[in-house]
Amino acid sequence: MRDSAGGPRVLLRRLRELMAEALDPQERLDHIVREIAQNMVAEVCSLYVLRADSMLELYATEGLNPGAVHLAQLRLGQGLVGTIAASARPLNLSDAQKHPAFTYLPETGEEVYHSFLGVPVLRAGRTLGVLVVQNRTMRHYREDEIEALETVAMVIAEMIATGDLARLTRPGIELDLSRPVSMTGLPFNEGVGLGHVVLHEPRIVVTALFNEDSDVELDRLETALDSLRLSIDDMLSRRDVAFEGEHRAVLEAYRMFANDRGWVRRLQEAINNGLTAEAAVEKVQSDMRARMMHMTDPYLRERMSDFDDLANRLLRQLMGRGPDALAEIVPKDAIIVARSMGAAELLDYPRQKLRGLVLEEGAPTSHIVIVARAIGLPTVGQVKGAVSMSENGDAIIVDGEDGQVHLRPQADVEGAYAEKVRFRARRQKLYQELRDRPTETKDGVPVDLMMNAGLAVDLPQLAQSGAAGIGLFRTELQFMVAAAFPRVEAQERLYREVLEAADGKPVTFRTIDIGGDKVLPYFKGAQHEENPALGWRAIRLTLDRPGLLRTQIRALLKAAGGRELRMMLPMVTEVNEVRQARDIIDREVRHLSRFGYLLPTRLKIGAMIEVPSLLWQLDELMQAVDFVSVGSNDLFQFVTATDRGNTRIADRFDPLSVPFLRILRQIVRAGDQSGTPVTLCGELAGRPISAMALLGVGFRSISMAPAAIGPVKAMLCELPLSDLSVMMDEALANHSASTDIRALLRDFANKHSIAL
Repeated sequence: MRDSAGGPRVLLRRLRELMAEALDPQERLDHIVREIAQNMVAEVCSLYVLRADSMLELYATEGLNPGAVHLAQLRLGQGLVGTIAASARPLNLSDAQKHPAFTYLPETGEEVYHSFLGVPVLRAGRTLGVLVVQNRTMRHYREDEIEALETVAMVIAEMIATGDLARLTRPGIELDLSRPVSMTGLPFNEGVGLGHVVLHEPRIVVTALFNEDSDVELDRLETALDSLRLSIDDMLSRRDVAFEGEHRAVLEAYRMFANDRGWVRRLQEAINNGLTAEAAVEKVQSDMRARMMHMTDPYLRERMSDFDDLANRLLRQLMGRGPDALAEIVPKDAIIVARSMGAAELLDYPRQKLRGLVLEEGAPTSHIVIVARAIGLPTVGQVKGAVSMSENGDAIIVDGEDGQVHLRPQADVEGAYAEKVRFRARRQKLYQELRDRPTETKDGVPVDLMMNAGLAVDLPQLAQSGAAGIGLFRTELQFMVAAAFPRVEAQERLYREVLEAADGKPVTFRTIDIGGDKVLPYFKGAQHEENPALGWRAIRLTLDRPGLLRTQIRALLKAAGGRELRMMLPMVTEVNEVRQARDIIDREVRHLSRFGYLLPTRLKIGAMIEVPSLLWQLDELMQAVDFVSVGSNDLFQFVTATDRGNTRIADRFDPLSVPFLRILRQIVRAGDQSGTPVTLCGELAGRPISAMALLGVGFRSISMAPAAIGPVKAMLCELPLSDLSVMMDEALANHSASTDIRALLRDFANKHSIAL
């Protein structure tokens, strides 16, 4: 590297001039490699670009045979260049030919060069190519030279990403950035969505790369870092953790990163080398992501997303873009692509424009998936790399049936899925035709198919789906999407609207179920808990804060004046909690009666069976309530000690297993013996195969997402329930708990021509 007069700042200034000149892409690349070679006193500078067929093609060179441009190529992982591209790590060698990965390309004439420095061309941690300098003499390149070459590589990455090099590709060849990509995840909700990518937290596009005054940029960086640190400290002090959709430990990691001197020093070095503060953050973020992706420690790899979020926050601080300014116009066929997101965040998007959801994380019973299922959104989770592989506006297909995601699909793939969508539409028409048919099995057993809901926008689906009523109205969603506690008047309006829309069909309101992973940002009473799923939540919280419960009960009683009111208590652990809640309800009834309010014609109190301790109190519970509902999501989580948000174990245990189905049958039989109605309103009800299992163990009322009612009813109408019940009793009586219930159900369905 030359002295400071010919250092990276001069090189970046010259590159900026080249970017502004009216040159064709090849001429611009040729000038760029020449300038790099001169600045770094290198005899060779070459640029290789990664193609969609995983080949690295020589796009420009200074010092090698110019006739090799667009002819010389290496496979990903082949040679030194291929090794750099595959590992996303630089190589600094004093004698390149002795490296075991060295591959000689005779057309380039590079055998006379010994020292070698190659860096990956990275964008958002994704390798787009490799930039190389070489010298005849044997030497190690210095750290400042590596930093300079990485900085230049970032500029070239933006050229590739903007499509500037597309004109240089040969017919039939595409660059890797635009190639079709198919990814496989876990199917979380059925359906097929064709549309265009909307990144839930879009990467900030940095357009100003070169700075005019590094001191000014350093000041901007320090100001933004101060604001960032204050905002993190404020979140921690207010314990506003759930609003950010992260655990407190993540915010602690944010604070650690924000105060990390090494990270700040790398940002400052990038600015001193000529980048703007924004471009410095983008470069350091991309370098860090590439390094962390290759760490074997899973904890450290998970911290990569923490670092991404922090860097994006810093970029938004620098660019003056708060949360409101980040909201972009959503296309009419939006498919949300996110690492993870909260249930309330999904509801921020205009639902009529959503066609699908792709998550890098998530679990089948996480709340974001439950909400997506409730609004009938095709959803695929555990799609690793989906965010970094996608750009806003990319065409994308989501197949929620087999867990496939096709990014930038080829025309034949798009055509095949368009036909699949048409087929599903025809099947939906069949479901619509079934809507007004009696909901009973082939052998004449009536079954109530109820729907789950949580907001006023869900209500039209009650009539559209043909549901017998609302088996679970999640009242907490109104609290989750509000900026402050909804006043009693707002709650009363919603509950009255729900009852009027139901038009006489039963509606079961679950009292506010907050806490755990549903902490409200404005609720200052919540404390950080090591294990929130087992902590201060649901009925425990509202009995300790009776003002919350009293306000909601008053709104429900007033809204249901002249009608039946069904109220259900969540996460009951002891029968005594039902008695305490009844005392509060009775007090509110007396209060409203004293002031002459019209009261419900009938009041029914129920309890959710979600906590295993109730399995040893079933007789007492059935006497204490008017009905029970099984919350199979939480019950399964607690029975199997499986955190439904932990993606490593969320799919390890199957709810359609002998032990869990025995538990469900035990609950149904206890209800039958006492004459207490039993409903199941967990996600188990929403798929035909699991709904069949529930009917087989005795359930005659199940509640599900509106979109699931049609497929479940189609199964139900063809089901000989008496035969199924015999088969299920035999399977559950089997002393082997490893009996494959799913296989038995599929065989039964095939034998009786039942579509699952």
